[in-house]
Amino acid sequence: MILSKLIIFVGIVNVWFFRANKGTQWRGGVAEIMQEEFEVYGLSRAMMLMVGTLKVLAAIALVISIWYPFLAIPASAAIGFLMVGAIWMHLRVKDPLKKSLPAAILLLLSAFIWLYSTGVL
Repeated sequence: MILSKLIIFVGIVNVWFFRANKGTQWRGGVAEIMQEEFEVYGLSRAMMLMVGTLKVLAAIALVISIWYPFLAIPASAAIGFLMVGAIWMHLRVKDPLKKSLPAAILLLLSAFIWLYSTGVL
């Protein structure tokens, strides 16, 4: 459980703080940097900042949930919701499915955390 939370945290912090202005094979369309990726999706810079802020805050809440478990459910739900949005955006611009892989992995990890935290698993 803790490992899943840390993987999500590190992944999101890496993308939004260290790789935002670097090209990766996972960017939507032909975008090289985060700002261009959101433009490919038809989204504004303000939307990019809002999405990034929500992802980082939810990832921080997941780490804090290691000590305060009540945060795990809303934080994992938020990450899951945002990852569904990321996958949808990739599909919307007709990206190859492999570009959705990082978001799909984080979605699965957040679903696992949510299911475990709600007592289903």
